[in-house]
Amino acid sequence: MSLPPAARAALDAFAGCPGWEQRARLLMQWGERLEPLGEAERVPANQVQGCESSVWLLAERREGCWHFRAYSDARLLRGLLAALLARVDGLGGEELAQLDVAEWFDQLGLSRQLSPSRSNGMNAVLQRMRELTRS
Repeated sequence: MSLPPAARAALDAFAGCPGWEQRARLLMQWGERLEPLGEAERVPANQVQGCESSVWLLAERREGCWHFRAYSDARLLRGLLAALLARVDGLGGEELAQLDVAEWFDQLGLSRQLSPSRSNGMNAVLQRMRELTRS
């Protein structure tokens, strides 16, 4: 599976971090890139179930590819969402169905520091993305 340009940029950025402290700082910076969702978008219908923190997710299909917007009130989670969006933005439904989120965070050097609840949350976000692309 080929990587979108944003995913390549994420791999390059996180590869340049020698340790968890630097990766965590970079993750926070990436989270600040997320466009906040308006009140009308932060509704229960857009909320991802299975996350300890509130996460909202919107999907849009343009020219046969899926584009997502996501947001959370939790800073670290926003960074994880930004990293996930970099990997999935512009994929088709088939590619999204095959994506292994754990492998992606492992490639970024983030998987060992993710708590089980954050890993479950990221899996819930990916599952919700797949649901949105099927409807």
